[in-house]
Amino acid sequence: MNPSALPDRDALHRSIDSVWRIEAARIIASVARMTRDVGRAEELAQDALLAALEHWPKDGLPANPAAWLMTTAKRRAIDHLRQQVLHQREHEALGRDLEALEAQYAPDVADTLMHAEQDDIGDDLLRLIFTACHPVLPTEARVALTLRLLGGLTTAEIARAFLVPEPTVAQRIVRAKRSLTAAQVPFEVPGAADRAPRLASVLEVIYLIFNEGYAATAGDDWMRPALCAEAQRLVRVLASLAPDEPEVQGLVALLEIQASRLPARTDAQGQPVLLMDQDRARWDHLLVRRGLAALDKAEQLARTGKPWGPYALQGAIAACHARARQAQDTDWPHIVALYDALLQVAPSPVVALNRAVAVGMAEGPEAALALVDALASDPLLRHYHWLPSVRGDLLAKLGRGDEARAEFERAASLTRNAQEKALLLARACG
Repeated sequence: MNPSALPDRDALHRSIDSVWRIEAARIIASVARMTRDVGRAEELAQDALLAALEHWPKDGLPANPAAWLMTTAKRRAIDHLRQQVLHQREHEALGRDLEALEAQYAPDVADTLMHAEQDDIGDDLLRLIFTACHPVLPTEARVALTLRLLGGLTTAEIARAFLVPEPTVAQRIVRAKRSLTAAQVPFEVPGAADRAPRLASVLEVIYLIFNEGYAATAGDDWMRPALCAEAQRLVRVLASLAPDEPEVQGLVALLEIQASRLPARTDAQGQPVLLMDQDRARWDHLLVRRGLAALDKAEQLARTGKPWGPYALQGAIAACHARARQAQDTDWPHIVALYDALLQVAPSPVVALNRAVAVGMAEGPEAALALVDALASDPLLRHYHWLPSVRGDLLAKLGRGDEARAEFERAASLTRNAQEKALLLARACG
């Protein structure tokens, strides 16, 4: 390629970063299917990324960057497997074993460029989730590892999602990889009988992946729609595997309804728009209908004796917003009641804070402020920017402008998302 045709190095690195963020989970999942080792799969995928950083600045961006990365990672996986054979088999058996490896995996490599979209991506991703959510791991480690592999979240982002120190998350991820390798956990979606012990962790992972897409914890982007879409695809596949689980249907409802708002969450200039200010005509009403249908199914399943859990309850809260044609039509007392139920099944200071917001809308800012102030001493919320943001909003409604400004400035200092920081500082000035 003519050097003058090569892209600007900074622009190229941004392109590589963008492709990697979107494709990393698919690549790791496909390589894990080959190696049967999640930790090794991540290393081989990272090798492919390093190869891109080495070759693309010299050769230019390939026509299909995602397929290039997938092909490179699979070739490295074949090399890794070949080395395993060399170390594990007797010399006279090498020819037959290597031949079998090539026959099994070479078509994958050869076809990747031509049929990238036809690869068994969805199943591989779901296999990876169920593998990383194996009962051999503690619940916290399952979720942290899967968010790292599938969500592409950094350890810092995962730590913020769980309100725990970053080194704690890093240790969980390292130990989880070692435990899966030591236990020789099979890379598969388990049968129905073995699925139940992992289901709660799988649902939590998909939920948190969506959340990171819906409201990015860090960086320049207000949202990461590709993560939302990935979570929606995964929960739809999961719903086909477990159609009679109300919590699966509840999560389908929650994600579809939440995703319906994505087009309205920014204005024409790309600036964030909060829920109560959104143009509801811009919501994706097909997704709303899909979500409400899933919630109806969860309700039908509940009548058979399968109780609602946190996702069905959150789906019901989302449905209250979806059914209101205008913001002022929202049934806030019902939302408060649903949060009361949610606190019973999944108590947390974050749920309590969200309930306080609903109380503020149903009963007024003064009632909500008392609830928020009671949460201020909770150590889990000490560095949670949403707490001072909510408090600032309530103080502003009560006409206590100077106090509200200080809270918005504090919230801005705690967030690591550039768009959210700008929004909070604008509110502090307004």
